[in-house]
Amino acid sequence: MTGIQKYVAAAVVAAALIGGPTMAHAVSQDRTASVTAEPVAWKAAATPRIVAPGEHVVVPGTAEFWLTAEGKHWTTVDDPDPQFRSVVDGNIDLGQPGVSMQTEGAGTHYLFSGLYYGGKGTASRVTVHTTAGVAHGKLLELPGKPGWGVWYATIDLSAVGDWNTFDVSRVVVRDTHDKVYAELDMTPKLG
Repeated sequence: MTGIQKYVAAAVVAAALIGGPTMAHAVSQDRTASVTAEPVAWKAAATPRIVAPGEHVVVPGTAEFWLTAEGKHWTTVDDPDPQFRSVVDGNIDLGQPGVSMQTEGAGTHYLFSGLYYGGKGTASRVTVHTTAGVAHGKLLELPGKPGWGVWYATIDLSAVGDWNTFDVSRVVVRDTHDKVYAELDMTPKLG
């Protein structure tokens, strides 16, 4: 077994022991290894990025977000004037699970963002379900247990296709156990 084969084999064993992704490997004639990830049965749960009040989080070429005790603040590359969504003005009930959403063009992307709040457990990830596909976003929270956070996701404008048929159907925030923390369901209800 060559050195690279031993290294890849050790990585596979180590990943299996710690519950990480397993890997397949192949060694070509020139003794270089190519490593590809196989599907994993278990994945460590992500948690929101904890930011200090007023700390700016830059989404390159798209937007900038910051949180204060009062709520979500943001600017975009297309609109540098700060915008704000309050968590203290009585428009949301932090005791009930919920998700809000703002959408706008931002550079070469379509930006989705909003608040999430009131769910049980620890928020872990967010998905935005659209007619152009599923966008996987990021979560931000202030330190401690504020009971709310900010989510954001982007879709490249070229992926949207026909704007006349583009639509968002759901925004789902899941917890660290992959259960729904809060969601915004915009599918039409029949009957």
